[in-house]
Amino acid sequence: MLRRAAVLLAVLAIVAPASAVGAATTDLSAAQRATLLGYARDTWASFVAMTDEETGLPADALEADGSRSVQTSTTNIGAYMWSAVVAERLGIINHAEIVARLGRTLHSLETMERDQTVGADGRPSGQYYNWYDHTTGAKLTTWPPSGLPLKPILSSVDNGWLATGLQVVSNTVPELSARAKTLFDGMDFGFYYRPSANRIAFYWASPTDSPCCYDTIVSESRIASYIGIATGTIPSKEYFGAWRTFPNSCDWNWQETKPIGFNKTYLGVNVFEGAYPYENFRLVPGWGGSMFEALMPALFVPEEQWGLRSWAINHPLTVAAQIHHGLVDAGYGYWGFSPSNIPEGGYNAYGVDAIGMNPGGYPSNNDNTLVDHGFAGCPGRDPQPDPPPSAYTNGVVTPHAAFLALRWAPGPALANLAKLKADFGIYDKWGFRDSVNVDDGTVSNSYLSLDQGIIMAAMGNALANDVLRTAFTTKKFRNALLPVIRMETFNAGPLDAANAILNP
Repeated sequence: MLRRAAVLLAVLAIVAPASAVGAATTDLSAAQRATLLGYARDTWASFVAMTDEETGLPADALEADGSRSVQTSTTNIGAYMWSAVVAERLGIINHAEIVARLGRTLHSLETMERDQTVGADGRPSGQYYNWYDHTTGAKLTTWPPSGLPLKPILSSVDNGWLATGLQVVSNTVPELSARAKTLFDGMDFGFYYRPSANRIAFYWASPTDSPCCYDTIVSESRIASYIGIATGTIPSKEYFGAWRTFPNSCDWNWQETKPIGFNKTYLGVNVFEGAYPYENFRLVPGWGGSMFEALMPALFVPEEQWGLRSWAINHPLTVAAQIHHGLVDAGYGYWGFSPSNIPEGGYNAYGVDAIGMNPGGYPSNNDNTLVDHGFAGCPGRDPQPDPPPSAYTNGVVTPHAAFLALRWAPGPALANLAKLKADFGIYDKWGFRDSVNVDDGTVSNSYLSLDQGIIMAAMGNALANDVLRTAFTTKKFRNALLPVIRMETFNAGPLDAANAILNP
């Protein structure tokens, strides 16, 4: 126990100090900047390889042999657009190239089939379907890898990431600004809002097939809420509709563990400010405990600067928990857990089970090693002993999760990436492959455009003074979102203890 506590203190001490959390990592050394720029050049090369020269649309996946998937998603297209902006800002491509590349992308988006369902405001939703053929821009009704029928849906979160890319382009590429803005303005995110739940729906497929709803705040779906609130199509109170944790009564004892919290009211919405205990601190968990859920929206929205009593505490503690899990709980020697390819083939949602509400867990390994911290005071939910590190076999680490930590732990993130690169065949001319089994060394054969886009976004912000945050959070967005985010107090921390650890 003393060893675990000592390692935890060391882990937290190497995360960026609380007084500086969220600052762009402009204090990187020359060597660190050079390393990141090299990573950026190679990662951008993967986008060049996976993007169709006629349509300007990236494939969902690029294989190591250069072959590409047929399918692409709206998220992938958004990731390609913001990655191109980063590539230009870093001097990897010139201005003429970005105009030509994204001009083709916008032309495809202008001609691709979109939903025409009329919303409450009397206009078509303007939402894109989830999957298209990246070589033609045609909506997919058959899943290419299997040939099985595919029902087209409209995904709120995937459309959110596409809209993010459009917003970035409209504010950084003058020649394409009007076209990108027209597409952005035509996307109605109020289409997903469900007033009775005060949340946004997962997706819409038909009037009778629109399941409700994204229900946790530590989720990548925040981006769709932010866009809806900033554009006035979703009320500000929706931000407080999602659970911070589920309630702490026995009726909810199926969740991962019993939260600790208090109730507060914001904009007329009663919020249970719950948090999960992890080691000697508390944090607001996601559904699965993955880095993607917690930190991807912060690539574009300065949450920790606007939410000094919420995200400024929760984000660095999430990073600390991920590092601690990889180095101490599981003893992998590496860290970074988030949905990614299974190195041996397929796809899985990886995470840190102890900081996710999903009772079935997002495991950090292929062998599904989970914890059960119980639910005190409820029958049948006594806590179980934590698995020893030896139980965590076939752990899976994904590089994009370490890049997401770059803002809060630049030194540890770069060291972790360097160790992955040195110890496994995970890096080549197209950057980092998607994942690695750190037990037997099996490396994924693929590069996923979403994960490559996350990597490019993190490096662009680090090397180019928050280029993507600046492009996304216009004055209009800031005026709509900052007052909402600023008013909340999470039960993460405690802040004094966190400051003492983060600023030793």
